[in-house]
Parts: sequence; structure tokens; C-alpha cells
Amino acid sequence: MNAPASTKRRATLVRMVMPEHVCPFGLKALHLLKSRGYEVEDRHLTTREETDAFKAETGVKTTPQVFIDGQRIGGHDDLRRFLGLRVAEPGETSYRPVAALFGMTAAMALALSFAMFGTPLTVMAGEWFIALSMCVLALLKLQDISKFSSMFLNYDLLARRWVPYASLYPWLEGLAGVLMLSGAAMWLSVPIALVIGGIGAVSVFKAVYVDKRELKCACVGGSSNVPLGFVSLTENVMMVAMAVWMLAK
Repeated sequence: MNAPASTKRRATLVRMVMPEHVCPFGLKALHLLKSRGYEVEDRHLTTREETDAFKAETGVKTTPQVFIDGQRIGGHDDLRRFLGLRVAEPGETSYRPVAALFGMTAAMALALSFAMFGTPLTVMAGEWFIALSMCVLALLKLQDISKFSSMFLNYDLLARRWVPYASLYPWLEGLAGVLMLSGAAMWLSVPIALVIGGIGAVSVFKAVYVDKRELKCACVGGSSNVPLGFVSLTENVMMVAMAVWMLAK
């Protein structure tokens, strides 16, 4: 009795696997195909000459390349589209960086509260959340301060009058966050937060809600595609609220 023929779908993947470079998108495509039940013929391009020859022969500009039932599907993004999966388009706006940032700082604040007081739900957890968020936001801006300042100058009222403020802002935000986290030098952290948060809130409100301008937010660094508006306004209002709260205490 003959064994039943395999019903597994078949695909061919051509990807770069060289001693000095293994294509990450090739690995992603291989994993994606296998996770969707494909039996993969995994062909390696092991030299630059072999890769160039493959591109010239098939008329493609990039690798990896996926073939299913003899039909060329394309690269990793093309494969995702073929499988009905979402592909982010270049320049597409996204709130994911902001959600990830605030989600992580909230988790950190709750964890600190639990470690210190045995419960995550304390007033200190709220204070730590804002202070930690300020520190992380400052860190993201400082990764490429030139890009941040260029975006910041599009809308901040003080930076437009005094350009060095655009580069100074992340340092001030980070300093205020660290001091608020430690509970030290309130005489310095509170005025900093009030001033930069207040100016920032007014600047964002004017640019977005008065002038109706469509800009990118510099709040999570100069490479983000987060639209200017509610998120940046929230960042600045949080700083002001934290400063007022610390004064009230």
C-alpha cells in the first residue's frame, strides 16, 4: 500500500547566508513560512557574486525572495501581504512607541510601589510613574538631540525665540525627572517642570488647536511618526501637574 502523498504546502525561499552576514528578513520569512505550515526549500546565497547573479537572473533588486507554487511572491513584506498580515507603510503614523513607553513606566512604578509598600496602588506609584516617564522621554530625545531639536523648533514658542533651548530641553526634562524620582532638590525640580511643561503645553495647544497645523511630535525623539497633539500635550500637562502636586505636598 502506497503512503499517502504529503498535503503540506511547499515554498522556496532564496536568502543570503554568508559568513559575515545572515539576512534578518530571510530568517523572518523562513519562520513565517514554517509557522504557516509550509514545507520550505531553503536556498542559501553564500557569496556576493552568487547574490548578484540571482538578482540579475530573476530581475529582482533585493533578497530574500519567496516562491510559492512556482509563483514569485517577493520579499518579506510581500510575503506578509500575501498571507493577509499587516505591513506598516513608510512614514505611517503610529502611537505604538508612546503606548509602549507609558505602559512600561506604569509597570515599573507599580512594581516599585509593591516592593516598597507591599501594594502596587499607592500615591507614590502615581508620582513615580510621572517621574519615570519624564526620565525615559528625556532619554529618547537625547539619543539624537539634533533630530529632536529640529522637530521641536517646528512648534515650541520659546525654542523659536532662543534656539539653544531646543537642545537644552531634554536635559532639563531628565534632570527634573531624576530629582522628582529621588524627592530631592524640590526647589530646582519644581520650577523646571513648571516652566518647560507650561511653555510646552501652550506651544502644542497653539500649533495644533489654534493654528491647525499637522506636525510630527518630538516627544519620543526625532525619529518618531507620532502626530503632534494629545500625546505631547499630555507629556507637558503631566509635568505641570507633578510640579503643582509636589508644591501642594
